[in-house]
Amino acid sequence: MELIPSIDLMGGQVVRLRRGRFDDATFYPETPLGLARKWAGLGARALHVVDLDGARSGRRENAEAIAQVAHGTSLKVQAGGGIRDDDTLKLVFASGARRAVAGSALAENKQRARRWVKEYGADRLVAALDVRSGSSPDPEVLTHGWTRGSGLSLWTLLDHLLEQGVIWFLCTDVGRDGMLSGPNADLYARCTRHAPQASFIASGGVSQADDLRALADTGVAAAVSGKALLDGRISDKEAEACWRGE
Repeated sequence: MELIPSIDLMGGQVVRLRRGRFDDATFYPETPLGLARKWAGLGARALHVVDLDGARSGRRENAEAIAQVAHGTSLKVQAGGGIRDDDTLKLVFASGARRAVAGSALAENKQRARRWVKEYGADRLVAALDVRSGSSPDPEVLTHGWTRGSGLSLWTLLDHLLEQGVIWFLCTDVGRDGMLSGPNADLYARCTRHAPQASFIASGGVSQADDLRALADTGVAAAVSGKALLDGRISDKEAEACWRGE
């Protein structure tokens, strides 16, 4: 399982939200490019970047910062936040991103996924499945920066996107995002059992290196970590060992 460090951006600054709430943000002094170069130096191969401003507005608000990271490092950048039409998708790829992460656009227009997969290739598109799991066996997918319910269950949307040719899925338990409360391993195990042909990226709740081992046991292809790395809860030494395969 690959560890993918994560950077969320607001106004060009690195920030982490608690449970996706824009009014509960922690800003970090490091620059996006500085963090990316640090993690690349430790052995990271990819970077997850979220344009939080874009997630709210539907426009590319932090395109310059994303381009600096994509062109200033060897990392394979996967970028998301506000990708809701063809034009914004093109801008993400033009910024140098290797993969684009789209959520609302795919939940609201289910035929769009097939067209984008055909145009760009299945390996370049990641479908964001943002859910508030709770105790429900059928978690609802949230859209528009986690501010709206889609009326779609995780399993319904997942099955449809698989039929459209999507193979990469970023699944986030939004109730755990930024909370350092531990990942929802049960949710990800259910995902991999439901669709063993898919590649899942787990997101939300990672707080320590042991969480990564628990996620690896679920069968996910990768796990995203932002706050745990930024706050040093996963040390540079632990992250480097993970990236070096030690």
